[in-house]
Amino acid sequence: MHRKKFLKITGITTLSIPMISTLHKLESISENFGPSERMPVLFLGHGSPMNGIEENEFVKEFRKQGKNLSKPNAIVVISAHWETKGTFITAMENPKTIHDFGGFPQALYEVQYPAPGHPKLAKEISKIVEPQNTIHLDDKWGLDHGSWTVVKHLFPKADIPVIQISLDYSLSPNQHYELAQQLNRLRDRGILIIGSGNIVHNLRRLNFAKINEHYGYDWAIEADEKMKKWILEENHQNLIHFRKQGKAFDLAIPTPEHYLPLLYTLALKDKKDATTIFNDNPLGGSLTMTSVKFG
Repeated sequence: MHRKKFLKITGITTLSIPMISTLHKLESISENFGPSERMPVLFLGHGSPMNGIEENEFVKEFRKQGKNLSKPNAIVVISAHWETKGTFITAMENPKTIHDFGGFPQALYEVQYPAPGHPKLAKEISKIVEPQNTIHLDDKWGLDHGSWTVVKHLFPKADIPVIQISLDYSLSPNQHYELAQQLNRLRDRGILIIGSGNIVHNLRRLNFAKINEHYGYDWAIEADEKMKKWILEENHQNLIHFRKQGKAFDLAIPTPEHYLPLLYTLALKDKKDATTIFNDNPLGGSLTMTSVKFG
């Protein structure tokens, strides 16, 4: 039988071959993390760093989501605020709380989220992604505001290990998506995976006079509505190829770092996962807080 015919019959594609290798390696994922209830996946629109201390409709919804989640064994966050050459994963025992912003009230800089890390798990995750040495261990970063300002509302006790994976700015959107697919089975080990960014994020065009209003420019609403439609339809190809979707998308995503975490969560979605959209509001014209739960 020809190789191509065999692959077609068995349902194996070139893309799925790394996944097979990943499944074998998952047997080593922390002996402490046995099979568990399959965890959902979250994309969280994190918005302003002030959401770390403010009381508003968005953080209330984060807390609500947290209360509905089973306590995970660990949390892996892909944040818009850690871009690197190459892909890195935090591998320290005690990741620092990073205040990677300026011009905010002193109270925000005083916030600490002292969640532990999990070096062993970080090392194991680095080994399951193909090709080998795609993910490198990091001992210098920590938890940036794309991570701690949202995770603190989900799990305020800071008693769950939190790991971050960086965004390699040299990868294409499709390569980010394919990398994320190899993390899928982490969900079966009680690991909650979170993408943190904003699907519409153009700070240069932000109307600060309306930053606390549900106000969006026409192009922001157009892009946001199309994204939500394609998310619900599971039209991942249109979302991966966002640079082909016209002017509204170009304005909504002037740079990709806040959008790419969405692709990580899309790649982790199963066909049977329910999709829930929440915090579905624009702010200041050119920012949306749209968040999604899969599962």
